[in-house]
Amino acid sequence: MSSLSSVAAPAHALDVALLQFNPTIGDLDGNARSIVAAARQAYANGARLVVTPEMALCGYPPEDLLLRPAFIQACDTALQGIAHDLADLADLHLVIGHPQAGPGDDVRTRSWSVPRRLNAASVLRGGQIVATYAKRELPNYQVFDERRYFISGREVGLGPVVINVMGWKVGILVCEDAWFDEPAQAAQALDAQAFVVLNASPFHAGKRAEREDRMAHRARSLKAPLLYAHLVGGQDEVVFDGASFAMDAQGQVGARAPSFELATLPVRLMPDGSVGGPMAEAPSYEGEIWAALVCGVRDYIGKNGFPGAIIGLSGGIDSALVLAIAVDALGANKVRTVMMPSPYTADISWIDAKDMADRLGVKHDEISIAPMFDQFNQALAPMFVGRQPDTTEENIQARIRGTLLMALSNKTGSIVLTTGNKSEMATGYCTLYGDMAGGFAVIKDLAKTLVYRLSRWRNALALAQGQVEPIPERIITRPPSAELRPDQKDQDSLPEYDVLDAILERYMEQDQSIEEIVAAGFNPADVDKVTRLIKINEYKRRQAPVGIRITHRAFGRDWRYPITSKFRA
Repeated sequence: MSSLSSVAAPAHALDVALLQFNPTIGDLDGNARSIVAAARQAYANGARLVVTPEMALCGYPPEDLLLRPAFIQACDTALQGIAHDLADLADLHLVIGHPQAGPGDDVRTRSWSVPRRLNAASVLRGGQIVATYAKRELPNYQVFDERRYFISGREVGLGPVVINVMGWKVGILVCEDAWFDEPAQAAQALDAQAFVVLNASPFHAGKRAEREDRMAHRARSLKAPLLYAHLVGGQDEVVFDGASFAMDAQGQVGARAPSFELATLPVRLMPDGSVGGPMAEAPSYEGEIWAALVCGVRDYIGKNGFPGAIIGLSGGIDSALVLAIAVDALGANKVRTVMMPSPYTADISWIDAKDMADRLGVKHDEISIAPMFDQFNQALAPMFVGRQPDTTEENIQARIRGTLLMALSNKTGSIVLTTGNKSEMATGYCTLYGDMAGGFAVIKDLAKTLVYRLSRWRNALALAQGQVEPIPERIITRPPSAELRPDQKDQDSLPEYDVLDAILERYMEQDQSIEEIVAAGFNPADVDKVTRLIKINEYKRRQAPVGIRITHRAFGRDWRYPITSKFRA
């Protein structure tokens, strides 16, 4: 049995709906239509309080669109339109996330020396905007950059908002507010008996459990139930996992929506502070990451209007994993693979590549690059006189392949999915304008060891479902190689991947120094090599395509190191 705070409990239950919504940034009309339709359905099912995620109206993060006066004005118009469209539901309270100009912020001007936008949550009822809350805690770490755009409600004198819904006093919080004491305490001082939290919290592995733990602490400290509406879907490199939930006053989860799916989570809020509703199971570690990658591919390609995807299939583990993800995301009919053997490509590579393409039912072509490689070498021979073959010739092969894939992309409109992993991106074991050529880097944030782990997991899932393993076993077990020279192996140039990835995690994700990593027992030569490679290859990463973020620190929005720098420690 849960117990509310000292505020007198309402005499009856309240039905609430949490809209787990996947907006497209800037599609204000489409987003508004979806919100109105979901709100009406929730109302028909008995809900009288409906809550959207943070910035549901425009999508998150809208970045510098927030600086455009026309964008803010269009958001205001769309918000008014939603209020009008739901005016006939007189006792419905819709809490919706959106951007808004702050006090003294004249959107007709274009002076952005100080951000004056608000990250807002407005309450719509009876065709009117009856209250607006402004986010108080603005995150400015990892992928967040909110202080570039927003000003805190606290700084402009906008206080807490507590609404009365059928006798329930409900406090409103926006995302980061719930991680701090003051915003919720300010609402509780106005006799809030329950809290709703609008969220757009980007996914990384382990984030769902961390989020629930922190919100459980918040619910217990308030002695009040807490309902968490979370965004779902992909937006460029970030993905949102959904998994909206409701907690009782003891911090126990009483309802949870599925991860990475559109959903409306119905929650019954009881007078004793308990909550009830459907309870989706939490996914496994591998299942969660797989779903994030599938979601990222599906939404990047779908929201940007690409008709399909093209993958250079090498017979190696990285391109195999990307193909399996792409087929799960798009379906086999929207994926095309191309095998481009060189003079150094082993027979088993093209055999395994064709085997996998056949297993998944995708269109598969082969284009030998040997004649083109010979022509490049002949054309360059007079200028290479006296110089031995080296990585120059290796990179030519990769760049021929990149050119062919991009030509197919231009001709068909489909996007090239690159196949490089985080270990390669970190150390520069990749070729600019070669295997880095493409539009979306699916496994850019997966360490090589995780590539293997996910490949085995996906095969095991297929077997458990009575299906053929999508990735041929030999692709997983054979030593990795770029096959750009005779008998080449990745470990000719790099430490073993379990060592490399462990150093990479400590240095990049945990910010440990070289000295600390060596003190942890790693070979000083390995540490020196890996950290040196990370530093000198920043220029490559700046030119890499955007890719899906699945760790708390990926190469992208939350890795901003200078290209020109002498510091390394």
